[in-house]
Amino acid sequence: MATSTPTRDSYAPPPSGGSPHASVPSRRQAWRRRLWRFDDKASPYAYIAPFFLVFGAFGLYPLLYTGWIALHRVEMTGLDQMEWVGRDNFDKILHDAEFWTAVGNTFLIGVMSTVPQLLVALGLAHLLNYRLRARTFWRTVILTPYATSVASAALVFALVFRADGGLLNWALHFVGLGDTNWANGHWTSKIAISVIVIWRWTGYNTLIYLAAMQAVPSDLYEAASLDGASRWQQFRKVTIPSLRPTILFTIVISTIGSMQLFGEPLLLEGGTLGATGGNENQYETLSVYLYNYGWNLGHLGPAAAVAWAMLALLLIIAAVNWLIGRFVRKSAV
Repeated sequence: MATSTPTRDSYAPPPSGGSPHASVPSRRQAWRRRLWRFDDKASPYAYIAPFFLVFGAFGLYPLLYTGWIALHRVEMTGLDQMEWVGRDNFDKILHDAEFWTAVGNTFLIGVMSTVPQLLVALGLAHLLNYRLRARTFWRTVILTPYATSVASAALVFALVFRADGGLLNWALHFVGLGDTNWANGHWTSKIAISVIVIWRWTGYNTLIYLAAMQAVPSDLYEAASLDGASRWQQFRKVTIPSLRPTILFTIVISTIGSMQLFGEPLLLEGGTLGATGGNENQYETLSVYLYNYGWNLGHLGPAAAVAWAMLALLLIIAAVNWLIGRFVRKSAV
């Protein structure tokens, strides 16, 4: 016998008789109906209200206030003295050669760290997807660098890449390659920072890929195996197409992370050189450039303009990734 579950909308008050007191229950039922309808409409907004309150206080308001500061001349020593300058701060950074050097450094370090990082993560996830002994242990080991603070990782690698007495130069000395001044070289400094980023974030992306691989139906692999496909062919023809949305997601996240690189270049040498991105700004990123303008020089107006320029670049990169993802999805159909 089929039964149906009553809902709020299906509620109907009992029919009132001719009693003079029947209007009291009917009023109560009408009041309850109004409360239930209000609850249905207002409860979802009440549930999501804390998020919007926190976002408005710590996300939207700082963003808008930074945009307001970008239109004024504000010094760190006189926060209460603001002078309207319009777009002068934006013109100042756009005509600054150091700004475009920071943009180029950020882009190069981002590419040099993101591409190897995601390729290695994809390979490690493929290995961890097999039935290995102590799988939980290996997954924990893979994630350990991500749990390490950026300050600790940068300081340790700064000792590794030291020009005098560094561990890497000590190892290269035995194979006859000589000593390398990693921090002062235009390309070697970018390689050093990229190594730190790859070491920290490869495990994080590995677990994301591993979770996506475990969601791939096993029937696809069984069908490919029956058709005579090798494991490499299964990886290319089954695993990679199934991971396309996840790969695009990790590309976007890694791109955003590369735009925000700060701790690694700041602590590579530390001190004044770290705050300026090297003696020739050879590894200065946009975040370091913003830090130098805002905290070292105390010019908050141009620093706020740099922050909005970084936001604009992120939006452009997100739009490019969206167009690439849309093209990939269409080509896969």
